[in-house]
Amino acid sequence: MFEPAAHLNVDYRNFYRGRAVMITGGLGFIGSNLARQLVDLGADVLLVDSLIPDYGGNLFNIDGIAERVRVNVADIRQQTTMNYLVQGRDVIFSLAGQVSHIDSMRDPYTDLDINCRSQLTVLEACRNFNAKVKIVFAGTRQVYGRPDSLPVDETQLVRPTDVNGINKAAGEYYHLVYNNVFGVRGCSLRLTNVYGPRQLLKHNRQGFIGWFIRLAIEGRTIQIYGDGSQQRDFVYVDDAADAFLRAGASDACNGEVFNVGGDQPITHRDLTSMLIRIAGSGSVEYVPWPAESKAIDIGSFYADSTKFKTTTGWRPTVALEEGLRRTIAFYREHWCEYVDPGSRAERP
Repeated sequence: MFEPAAHLNVDYRNFYRGRAVMITGGLGFIGSNLARQLVDLGADVLLVDSLIPDYGGNLFNIDGIAERVRVNVADIRQQTTMNYLVQGRDVIFSLAGQVSHIDSMRDPYTDLDINCRSQLTVLEACRNFNAKVKIVFAGTRQVYGRPDSLPVDETQLVRPTDVNGINKAAGEYYHLVYNNVFGVRGCSLRLTNVYGPRQLLKHNRQGFIGWFIRLAIEGRTIQIYGDGSQQRDFVYVDDAADAFLRAGASDACNGEVFNVGGDQPITHRDLTSMLIRIAGSGSVEYVPWPAESKAIDIGSFYADSTKFKTTTGWRPTVALEEGLRRTIAFYREHWCEYVDPGSRAERP
């Protein structure tokens, strides 16, 4: 269905040597891990982050590379600021956003402001001050809502079940319109469940996998809604970062949306068993669904990433068990940087 592009023979990693790159949300989970790969490739890296509490930005995330990047603490909703920052950048990785589904339902206006208006702010800045830039937008599998069939490919309808999914879909389509109408090259990666070092652990509103990892390390009880039969696929953060690198270096991606997911789905039941075994601590409890979560639940979901694999040559390389081992080891070494000392049940 998808013909391999000729550019697959080009070393996409060499593309970034000397390139001026900007990452919005650059002090966050995926942004900071992407920054680490970019500095190793010799890129000129600018990180833009608002450091809004509870959104995941953490200065410790650039520990060890702080001298090799430039940081601008700024809100991407500020047009004049973005007009200045986008100038001279070759590639922008658009990772800033509000990602909590529950928060989006409780405060839809903030979600609208951050996930829609702010994306237009960046795109307008590029259209007017740097129209030659390439933008890679961090989309989400949440735009699909409850899938019609599994695995989910890009031909399935966009039918979100929550405000966050609606606004992320709108943000994605803004990028496609600016690509198609204004020539500001852009594409979107619809990420599934990304996990790994430097993820926010202070609360449970930004994806369940980070919270499950924290509870296992602390030796606490992981609560699973329902019977644990629901399936998900997971992508280790280094593999997700590699997907962004490939998309940013490839004009074959322009104007397209791509799923970026794991190769093998796993049930919540099997996931927690694996996690508890690797951590050597923790337990699991099955509980009824809370009403506000059940109302926006999408059931089982795992993605078909064939389109992106064929277009760019990307493959996930870190298996779930190995990724969880690396993640747990990282947090045990740097626990106090990610969890407030007074908030945990016991020292890991």
